[in-house]
Amino acid sequence: MNRILFLALFLLANWTLVAQQTNNVDFKKATVDVVLRPTLQEVGIDVLYEFEVLQDVDSIYFDMQTLDTYRVYQQSFTSQNSYHNKKIILKNKFKKGEKHTVGLAAFTHPKKAMYFIDWNTEKGRKQVWTQGQGKYTSSWLPSFDDTNEKVEFDFSITFDKDYEVIANGKLLKKESPNDSLTKWYFDMKQPMSSYLAAIAVGKYQKKIITSKSGIPIELYYYPEDEANFEPTYRHTKRIFDFLEAEIGVAYPWQNYKQIPVKDFLYAGMENTGTTIFSDTFVVDSIGFKDKNYVNVNAHELAHQWFGNLVTAKSDEHHWLQEGFATYYALLAEKEIFGDDYFYWQLYKSAMQLQALNDGKGEAVLNPKASSLTFYQKGAWALHVLRTKVGEKAFKKSVQRYLNTYKFSNATTDDFINIVEEESGKRLRKFVKTWLVNPQLPEEFYDPSDSTLKKIAPTKENIFNYLGGYKGAPSQVYVFRRLHQQKRTNKAICESIQMFTRNLKNKGENLEAPITEELVVNLIKNLPRENSTERNNTYKEAFHTDNLKVRQAIAQTLTKIPVELKSDYETLLNDASYVTKEAALYNLWANFPSERKTYLDATKDVTGFNDKSLRILWLTLAMVTKEYSGKNTPYYFQELSNYTQAYNHFEVRQNAFIYLNELQSFTDQNLADLVNGAMHHNWRFAKFCRDLLDSILKNPSYKENIQRATALLSEKEKDFLQQRMEK
Repeated sequence: MNRILFLALFLLANWTLVAQQTNNVDFKKATVDVVLRPTLQEVGIDVLYEFEVLQDVDSIYFDMQTLDTYRVYQQSFTSQNSYHNKKIILKNKFKKGEKHTVGLAAFTHPKKAMYFIDWNTEKGRKQVWTQGQGKYTSSWLPSFDDTNEKVEFDFSITFDKDYEVIANGKLLKKESPNDSLTKWYFDMKQPMSSYLAAIAVGKYQKKIITSKSGIPIELYYYPEDEANFEPTYRHTKRIFDFLEAEIGVAYPWQNYKQIPVKDFLYAGMENTGTTIFSDTFVVDSIGFKDKNYVNVNAHELAHQWFGNLVTAKSDEHHWLQEGFATYYALLAEKEIFGDDYFYWQLYKSAMQLQALNDGKGEAVLNPKASSLTFYQKGAWALHVLRTKVGEKAFKKSVQRYLNTYKFSNATTDDFINIVEEESGKRLRKFVKTWLVNPQLPEEFYDPSDSTLKKIAPTKENIFNYLGGYKGAPSQVYVFRRLHQQKRTNKAICESIQMFTRNLKNKGENLEAPITEELVVNLIKNLPRENSTERNNTYKEAFHTDNLKVRQAIAQTLTKIPVELKSDYETLLNDASYVTKEAALYNLWANFPSERKTYLDATKDVTGFNDKSLRILWLTLAMVTKEYSGKNTPYYFQELSNYTQAYNHFEVRQNAFIYLNELQSFTDQNLADLVNGAMHHNWRFAKFCRDLLDSILKNPSYKENIQRATALLSEKEKDFLQQRMEK
């Protein structure tokens, strides 16, 4: 047979195998026994599947991306088995209507989807956690990469008794096989796609709160972070109760858990009933004001309905998960922070989307679209649809959609057909305009459209899509000032002074509300040229005593006039780490004679978990020789230690940035950089690789690199050699 023809037939046969399994076989339940060996990055799995044959078929398979060994230890049928093309395949003449069980034992060292954190370092957080979406749960569990195959997964996990083990479902019991181990048993009541299976292991405490409907909400935290528990999980119960009421469909799982982990790949992941999120969102009350978990919290919870209860049938319909989760998270934030915040977020996302309109736009139904399209454009499409069909029809449609396709999969047509029936309106034009067309509709910005109120030119008309927001005229007035081509510095200053006064007076002089977002945006557009008019405007803004307004000054006014020095110095006292960090650097740079005063004022402030403020302070202290003196080696040692592998990757990245500015890499720093270049978090790994490549091109580091090689593992040495040969 022709080799090309043989290859084509082979690929077709495998594609057919993948396409037909969910039509031919229904896997009902998986009883999974897990043993983790984290220092070796190993996992052992015993899984017993129960399934029903829907159509006559000659084989079944289980996806397994990485595999050391496996065996079939139990089966209710006779079969031949093999591992081929990342699948464990069992051949047998299965007949429609048959019900079977099959047990698989597998042993593997997963390269992704399960991550072993800090087990081979003296210090560190020592965790195990999983991330299945986009990474394949089949990297560690014989399962199904096809999201249309939904299974009830019941886990039992054996691990060190001194750690907390968390998985999907309700914890039924714990047993102690010996003095050092505990076995945790979890039970799920409903099926889910394999990518939503989750395990997390670490040193945790937890507090349990209960939703209005009686759902237990388990909130995990590191023992040393008890003081940060409230600001981290602030509004959690309110978000849960709001979404359950707003969606109108009962929360579909037995309980809900939230677990922070170190070095997570994303902000959060909505595993069924078990959200895992980045511990960078663990904040104190000061940090909450600038960086908090509220949006991620609401987004991942909304996924428990949109994505977990009903899953998109294919990537083409991914917006049914991300667009819905983004929109409902915004609705939850609207409930907490108010209308102004909600509409401002919509405005900002519209501005992001508009940047894609110059030939870079993407259809929402494009399976390879960017996150911006799936999330933000998808959310905007839902907001427009809600406005178009009315709130009552929209809510009834969402409820019917979720109830019709619960614990199953759906397409965009499935959803749109329901909305058409509930509203009595044809939506083909909406689908074409918002879901199929790569570009935003022209009327989104075009004031000539008769459906718009024509209150202002060009892009400001997005406020007409905001459901008749009463503040739109005033909002648009500001943006007309900002965006008109012939705007003058005087006009901007007048606008800021007017709005800062009204912000200070809480908008008592205007019918429409004046929000801090408006003033912040205006401040960022103040002229750079020093003038009495501009400085008076800054003084007006300083005296609003508004945290975000003052923060905008710290971030934008980098050359500080002497007449604003005393006002600017007060920023160091603001309850905002972002403000403190910007103000410290700008004051240090502008007034050298006062550097000791500024460094003393901030020497005990760490800031966020990424230690960006502390790392800046150490750097400034070291280069201020008259300040650091004999403490310089201690400051450098602290900064240098932050690059080591036991630190959070954000801490490491900040330390690398400043050490590079100082051109002060030690051999250990360079070894840490090579280690970082191999990190599982691809964003951090890319940063490290780019920095490493630039250092390798610098002849002055040649000897340092050679010495650092002695500190590397064999795997790291091989990696470094490959980078050097590029």
